[in-house]
Amino acid sequence: MDSKHSHTAISGAGLLIALGIIYGDIGTSPLYVMKAIVPALIEPRLVLGGISCVIWTLTLQTTIKYVLLTLNADNNGEGGIFSLYALVRRRGAWLSAVAIIGGSALLADGVITPPISVASAIEGLKQVYPGLTQNMVVYIVIGIISGLFLLQSFGTQIVGKAFGPIMFLWFTMLGVLGVSWIVQDPAILKAFNPYYAYDLLVNYPGGFWLLGAVFLCTTGAEALYSDLGHCGKGNIRISWTFVKTALLLNYLGQGAWLLSHQGQQLGGRNPFYELMPPWFLLIGIGIATVAAIIASQALITGSFTLVAEAIRLNMWPKVKLNYPTDVKGQLFVPSMNRLLLIGCIGVVLFFRESSNMEAAYGLAITLTMLMTTVLLVTWLRAKRVARPLVILFALVYGLIEGSFLIANLVKFPHGGWVSLAIGASLMGVMYVWLKAYYIKRRLTDFVKLEPYVEGLKRLSDDESIPKYSTHLVFLTGAERSSEIEQKIIYSIFQKRPKRADIYWFIHVETTDEPYTMEYKVSEVASDDVFRITFRLGFRVQQRINLYFRKVVEDLVRNKEVDITSRYESLSQRHITGDFRFVVLEKFLSVENDFPTQEKLVMQAYFYIKQFIASEDQYFGLDTSSVKVEKVPLVIAPPREVALTRIR
Repeated sequence: MDSKHSHTAISGAGLLIALGIIYGDIGTSPLYVMKAIVPALIEPRLVLGGISCVIWTLTLQTTIKYVLLTLNADNNGEGGIFSLYALVRRRGAWLSAVAIIGGSALLADGVITPPISVASAIEGLKQVYPGLTQNMVVYIVIGIISGLFLLQSFGTQIVGKAFGPIMFLWFTMLGVLGVSWIVQDPAILKAFNPYYAYDLLVNYPGGFWLLGAVFLCTTGAEALYSDLGHCGKGNIRISWTFVKTALLLNYLGQGAWLLSHQGQQLGGRNPFYELMPPWFLLIGIGIATVAAIIASQALITGSFTLVAEAIRLNMWPKVKLNYPTDVKGQLFVPSMNRLLLIGCIGVVLFFRESSNMEAAYGLAITLTMLMTTVLLVTWLRAKRVARPLVILFALVYGLIEGSFLIANLVKFPHGGWVSLAIGASLMGVMYVWLKAYYIKRRLTDFVKLEPYVEGLKRLSDDESIPKYSTHLVFLTGAERSSEIEQKIIYSIFQKRPKRADIYWFIHVETTDEPYTMEYKVSEVASDDVFRITFRLGFRVQQRINLYFRKVVEDLVRNKEVDITSRYESLSQRHITGDFRFVVLEKFLSVENDFPTQEKLVMQAYFYIKQFIASEDQYFGLDTSSVKVEKVPLVIAPPREVALTRIR
C-alpha cells in the first residue's frame, strides 16, 4: 500500500492524523464563540438560543453539507475548492470567477485565524496573572506566531506526528470540562430543541445579527474538505463523530456555566476558561495554546497547498515552491510564508484583543462556503443527480449561508473590512494572472514544426556555425505536437543561430487529476529533434529538470537516442554532451495600441511579475545551464504611424 493510501485507509493512525491535521480551526472555536454570542448581560434566552444555534449550525453546515455531502465530490481522492473547480471547470468559463472568489477568501481567512486562535488562548493567562497587561499579551502572541512561521522552511514532518495525540488530548479535555458543568445544570440540554434557535433569530431583539457570532463555530468546516487527500473521507467521518461530540459537550458546559450566572455581566470573562477549576487553569491554558498553534499550522500548510494548486491552474504567479521533506504533498512557499507572517502581525497590532478580531473573522470564509455551494451544485448537475434534489440543496444552503453572509456584513465597519480588503487584493492578483494567461495564449503565434525540421537538421550539421550546445532544450506551450511557437523558431534561426546536435522541445500539460505523472515522447526527426510532453497533476511538483533527465535515461536505455558528445575527441571517450535550457521570457513591447482593459491587466501582470521568481526557478531547472531570452509581447501594434519624410 503506497504512502498516500496508507493515510487515507481507515485505521487508528489515520484517525489520529485526521485529528491533528484538519480540526485545529474548528476545534479551537470554543475559545471565543460563546464570548462573542454573549458579550455582556447573561440572559437565559440568549444562552439557550445561542447554544441551540451552534448545535444546529454544526449539524446542518458542518455535518450534513461537508462531512456527508461535499466529501463525496473528490477529485481522485483530493478535495478543496480548487480540486472541485478542476472537476467542473469545463461546464462554464464563469466558474473560474467562483473559484477565484472562494480561493482568495480562504487565503484571507488564513491571515485572521492564527492571531485570533493564539490570542484567545494567551489571554487566559490574565486569569492566572492579573498583572499581565494587554501589551505583554500582544508581544507573546507575535512571538509565538513569528516562531511558527520561521519554522515552516524546515517542514513539519517530525512535529506533525505529535499533532494527533495532542489534539486528542485537547478534545478529550473539551468533553470532560463540558460534562463537569452539564451535570450541575442538565437544563442546558433543552438547547437541542431547534425552537430556541428560532426564538433567538426571530423574536429576540437583534437576534438575527447574532448569526455573525454563531458562524464562528463552523469556520473550520472548509478544512475538512481541503484536507480530504491527506486523511480520506472514512477517517474524517469517523473522527468527526468524536470531535463533534467533544465540541457540543463543551458548548453545553459553557451554556450551563452561563445559566448559573444569569443576570450578571460577563465583564470580560471567557466562559471557556471559567469551566476550569483554579488548579487546572495554567495546564488548560498551556494545552489551549498548543492547540491554537496546531490550528494555525494546519491553516498555514493549507494556504501553501492552495497557492500551489492556484499556480498550476494559472491563477497565481509562478512563485518558488520548496519541498523541505519527503512527505508527499508537504511543501513550503517562501513568498506566501512572508505575506502571511506580515499579515498576521499586522492583524495582531491592529486589533490587539481577540474580541476585536472576532469582528474581522468569519466574513471572508462565508464567501468561500457560498462559492463551494455554487461549485457543488454544478458538480451535482454533472453527476445527473435528480433536479429537485439539486434545487433543494441550492435553496437550503443558499438560504443558510446567505443568512450568515448578511449577518456577518454587520461586522464590516468594525473590522470585517480588513479580511475583505485582504481577500479583494488576492482576488485581484488571481484575476490579473488568469486573464493575462488567456491574453498571452491568444496572442502567441504557433506555426507548423514540419517545415522547419529540415532546417534544424542542416543547422545541426553546419560546422561553420559555432556549436551553441550539444543538447538544446526549449519549453513550449504548444498543445499540438505538430506545432511550435514562432518565437522559438526565431530564437533558433535568427536571433542568434543556435547550433546543437539534438533539439528537444518540452511541453508541460497540467491535468485536472491531482497526481498524474505521465510523459509521451515524439521523435520529430531521427536522432535530431524530439518532443516530450509531460502530463502532470495540479498537485505534482514541477521539477522538469529531474523529470527530463529521467526520460532521457529511459530513451538511452532503450537505445532510442544517443546522447554521447559528437565532438570527435569526446565521442571516443563516450563522454555525454552538455544540456542547455532556453527559457523565453516575455516583456511588454512599447509598440502597442491597447484595448483599455487588456492594457490595465497586462500592466498589472508585468508589474507583479518583477517581484517574483523567474520561470526557470519555478520549473526546477538547473540555473547553471539555463539561458533566459527576452521576447517582446505585442498585443496590438499601432495601426497608423504619421511620419513625414523631409527632403
